[in-house]
Amino acid sequence: MATYTEEEKITQCILRLSDIAKEPHELLMPISGYEKMPIVSLEQAVEPLVCFLPTVQSHVYVAKQKCKQPDDDLTQDESASIMLYSMGWKPLDECLYVALNATLRSKDRGKLEPWFLYLKLFLTALSRLPAVPTLHVYRGIKSDLSKDYIRGKTVKLVSR
Repeated sequence: MATYTEEEKITQCILRLSDIAKEPHELLMPISGYEKMPIVSLEQAVEPLVCFLPTVQSHVYVAKQKCKQPDDDLTQDESASIMLYSMGWKPLDECLYVALNATLRSKDRGKLEPWFLYLKLFLTALSRLPAVPTLHVYRGIKSDLSKDYIRGKTVKLVSR
């Protein structure tokens, strides 16, 4: 498992916060199908992902070891699914959050099918977390995105 230098950690953080340029500029179809899936162990949930995330199972092991006694009444698998999403590893294009975010941005909703078991577990875990007060979050990047937006037109970024 790769360990990161401080500089690599900062770079990874910047990558996570500066990927707004990859956001689609059109409304995508809602995601459907995952909600009908059963809740399974994290190991089972990532099985369909191994073909394009070959090291994901070793990261599942680490996440579950770190989530043996989770807070907030989550199961170990639920807590580890959240940790797995937040983990970064090399190569970056085989990192779960990078691959999932790219797939979520795709117009082809069929590409999400291998993710359905993981999404069911992950979104169930997120829904079971305690509510927090409303918080406005602002994100800035060092890019000129003005050509992508029309002055005076409202832009809605949907997040649930």
